Amino acid sequence: MIALIQRVTQAKVDIAGETVGAINQGLLVLLGVEKDDNEQKAKRLCEKVCGYRVFSDENDKMNLNVQQAGGRLLVVSQFTLAAETQKGMRPGFSNGASPELAKNLYHYFIEQCQQQGLETQTGQFAADMQITLTNDGPVTFWLQV
Repeated sequence: MIALIQRVTQAKVDIAGETVGAINQGLLVLLGVEKDDNEQKAKRLCEKVCGYRVFSDENDKMNLNVQQAGGRLLVVSQFTLAAETQKGMRPGFSNGASPELAKNLYHYFIEQCQQQGLETQTGQFAADMQITLTNDGPVTFWLQV
């Protein structure tokens, strides 16, 4: 399971011109699910995302996690993160989870984030989404479990 996290000052997801999820300060989480993923991996990745210290403290050091910084999450499914890109000029998607597994683990991941006490906004699984964001830093990390 993969999370590409970006520290943002604002981010939103639109579908057909309508905003379905939006946050101010926090993390945009692009979530990729691979075929061997399970609830245990989703829970571990959630703990990592929620606990990852990428926000500045009073000394301008990255010592605070999203909750300590008073931020929120915007979680968006992104199957292309599981793409194989080492060979050729076209990505392969055989490592990606089936749509059913991916959808279940995407929703499970969101539930786990909410159980951590974080306000969590979302996109819509398998929809054609447009994401607008202001990356703060820029700060972007690839987390994988």
